[in-house]
Amino acid sequence: MNYIKGKFRNVIFESENGYKIGLFRIKETNDEELRDYINKTITFTGYFGQLNDNDTYIFYGKLNNHPKYGIQYIVNNYEKAKIEGKDAVIEFLSSSIIKGCGEKTAIKIVETLGENAIELIKENPQNLILVSGIKSDKAMKIYDSIMKYASTDELIIYLKGLGFSMKDSLKLIEKYNDKIKSIIDGNIYELVNLIDFSKLDHIYLNFGQQDSEIRILACILETMKIKSNETGDTYFTIDELNKYLKNCFNIDINIKVFKNYLSKLIEQNKIINSDEKYFLYDLYYYEVKIADNLKNIFQNQSLKIPFFEETLKTIEEFLHIKYNDLQKKAIKSALENNISIITGGPGTGKTTIIDAIVKVYIEINKLSHIDILNNIALLAPTGRASKRLSEKTNLPAMTIHRFLKWNKEKNEFKINNENKNYQRLVIVDEVSMVDTFLMHSLLEGLTSNVNLIFVGDENQLPSVGSGLILDDLIKSNLFNHVRLDLIYRQSVNSYIPYLAKEIKERKLTDFTKMASDYNFIEVDSSSIKLMIEKIIKKSLEKGLNEDDIQVLIPMYKGENGIDNINKVLKELFNPKDENTKEYVYGDITFRIHDKVIELLNKPDCNIFNGDIGYICKVWEQNKDKYVISVNFDGNIVDLKKDDLNTIKHAYAITIHKSQGSEFKHIIFPIAKGYSRMLYNKLIYTGVSRAKKSLVIIGKSDLFKAAVDNDYSEVRKTDLLNKLLYIFK
Repeated sequence: MNYIKGKFRNVIFESENGYKIGLFRIKETNDEELRDYINKTITFTGYFGQLNDNDTYIFYGKLNNHPKYGIQYIVNNYEKAKIEGKDAVIEFLSSSIIKGCGEKTAIKIVETLGENAIELIKENPQNLILVSGIKSDKAMKIYDSIMKYASTDELIIYLKGLGFSMKDSLKLIEKYNDKIKSIIDGNIYELVNLIDFSKLDHIYLNFGQQDSEIRILACILETMKIKSNETGDTYFTIDELNKYLKNCFNIDINIKVFKNYLSKLIEQNKIINSDEKYFLYDLYYYEVKIADNLKNIFQNQSLKIPFFEETLKTIEEFLHIKYNDLQKKAIKSALENNISIITGGPGTGKTTIIDAIVKVYIEINKLSHIDILNNIALLAPTGRASKRLSEKTNLPAMTIHRFLKWNKEKNEFKINNENKNYQRLVIVDEVSMVDTFLMHSLLEGLTSNVNLIFVGDENQLPSVGSGLILDDLIKSNLFNHVRLDLIYRQSVNSYIPYLAKEIKERKLTDFTKMASDYNFIEVDSSSIKLMIEKIIKKSLEKGLNEDDIQVLIPMYKGENGIDNINKVLKELFNPKDENTKEYVYGDITFRIHDKVIELLNKPDCNIFNGDIGYICKVWEQNKDKYVISVNFDGNIVDLKKDDLNTIKHAYAITIHKSQGSEFKHIIFPIAKGYSRMLYNKLIYTGVSRAKKSLVIIGKSDLFKAAVDNDYSEVRKTDLLNKLLYIFK
């Protein structure tokens, strides 16, 4: 293995995760390419713990001639060189690293204990008492300094030896320090909150048995997490779990033995069995607390709205609008009930009702601007949905994560059961997107003295995370619920909201006709890509841009998948020229002005799953901490290389990621290759995202079959039962 040995000089660049670029003076090497660099300084890169300029290091790696940054030594692994020789030991003991030991004391130590003094001190600090003039307290200071100095590097060597990467090793040491060994010896799978399960499992299998109890219990828990994310279920039957365990980890256990393993997980409070429904402990607890918190809110004294008719009439005159009887009922009942649900399809005026509710509340309570901020919270699951809410009401709106103040360091919300928000009117839009965890977190952060209004469309796709919150709340029949069914968003020859209604009711009429806001273009799947190109080119000629047009596709892979279509669209919307700055990440090239989408919630950056932005800066590679900057609706976020695995191009996105957003013009291809993803709720959700125009491309018989397809499986949740039980 090639190495260089020498002294670390200084750091040029350092990231939060331990990645460093620095200078290193080479004293020795076995690499012929580096012979000429002996007694010279070279640039190095890699992941490191604390580096000290007093130490001699051995770096293992290879030489790289970067086209832009020149000669660099890429370090894959490293270790401190053993301190050898009388002078080197004295130099180390008298350095600033060792507390309570000057040069004279260091000389005495080496004269008494010899060149092996450091190892003898590590073995027993009492060996220092043999040195003239050193008392117990001074001996312990020297010993503690040596052990503190050595522990991090020993842990890194230990973790690297097990198979952890340098990056993961540093993460584990930062969290657990010297406790990490006992955790790994006890149950390595306890580290799953920090390290990916597959990595832990691979490391465990190097020294543990495949069918050990520790591994099987861990695999059962991981199976439940995987399947909960895949299916949206909050619980499973024993037969399902047994089958899933075999599919996920090839572990085949007879039901009787399997039930014993489940019993052990129940004893450990990892899972719960309720009426032969097996839950992850947290998911069971979340459902219980959702029901409990809703009951506490529900039981509070409800409000009566004085002068409602007069106030609403004033608002109608101010807004130049006339509410029908159902809308009036929705507004009044929402304000008079502690918990209300308002649902409706596209164009039925849900956001118009939200605006009216807020304005009536402000007027009746005579709220000042400061009072509004202190008393009203307008929330949505995504950044784009909250922005739309704010634009409609002309009041601040925010994501639920931001409202609850996500704490990245502790991986929890700052607003919680111990530290609540005190807004009196809380309206949550796009509730169909809210999963069990987020609903639990929201309710934990609210007082029971609140007027809570849920708004959404029950016919849209369910949340990405587990649960079926909106459906369960509606089916309970416990809460005031108004369903808006009259379509308002329309113009002459308008068709989009009516098509959405026909899809929902599975009663398609002449969906291939052309309307002022709609067109169905009949083409084979092989021609879809060319047709999209043709439509985009015509749209660009008309002055439209990538912000106006959104292509919605059910799948990433395949000839007509998102990945392929995005490559085509990127060159149409943002072609490269000689001055264009780019950053290459794997097989993806990010270009300045590219349209991109975030795939995960990152509350600490105030960006969320489904947020769309534009690359506004490409940084010099390896020179700065960040590689690209993205403008998410005015929120500019600097992204590191490690952040880019959750960023994709967004000229085409999935229907799931479009939820909670509206787009002026939508192109919606229906290809044969999407077959397994073409079902009613998905088609309905995609169509209902269009605000001004919708173009569907594909075969009409395929579209009709998708509308008739009820593939969307009913999720297994227990919230409805828990609500009915706690409210009885």
